[in-house]
Amino acid sequence: MTNIFQFGETNPAYPVPVINEREARAGAGILFFLAIIAFMNAWLSGNFAPTKLLVTGFFADFFLRVLVNPRFSPSLVLGRIAVRNQIPEYVGAPQKRFAWAIGLTLASAMLYLVVFNNVRGPVNIMICALCLLLLFFEAAFGICIGCKVYNFFNKERAQLCPGGVCEVKDRQAIQFVSAAQYGALALFLAALWFASGVIPETPAVVTAVQAPGQVLKPQSAAEEERCRVPEFAKKLGHEDMWKLHNGCK
Repeated sequence: MTNIFQFGETNPAYPVPVINEREARAGAGILFFLAIIAFMNAWLSGNFAPTKLLVTGFFADFFLRVLVNPRFSPSLVLGRIAVRNQIPEYVGAPQKRFAWAIGLTLASAMLYLVVFNNVRGPVNIMICALCLLLLFFEAAFGICIGCKVYNFFNKERAQLCPGGVCEVKDRQAIQFVSAAQYGALALFLAALWFASGVIPETPAVVTAVQAPGQVLKPQSAAEEERCRVPEFAKKLGHEDMWKLHNGCK
């Protein structure tokens, strides 16, 4: 029973329980990939069913990570399968648990809002965007933002951070960015900005199709009130998108 409910693996070579960072990054990448698909599907088509399913799975995944054992987290199991032929990179488990607890909190909020109460609005978007940001930074850059926050709330500093960032050390020559590299980046961005003004924009054509003989029923007062576009959507210029997301024509 002790082996089931534990966080991190014990390795005599390290002073704290450890997690395989390669596995954690792979798991974050898998969740980010699924989350961005569900988010864009809801944003573009107004179909929230995949989002509700993802939020439920996201909550279950982080519940297992934080309160049971990361070994049984579905995304980390898939991550372990994906990187099983790579040399493990051991990082401290305490800060990872703190970071994943933040993920569990966000998942709980989304479960309450989206799944149980069918709430749609800017709060959902902000929470979802924060989740995507945390997952992207961990998967793409190996930067655990929650792990950095860990040091603000714990007297014992984090140990065995990804990439050895917790240890004070001098950067090697390959890690420095030269003036030529900055120049190439600036030139690339300037070229994109120039291209954005040259490439012609194709206006979208939206047509409403009414079946022959179809009579549109007038909206009831309650339905008209439900479909009244809120001020925040008007200020963002997302009136049509809001109507799409809320099933209003």
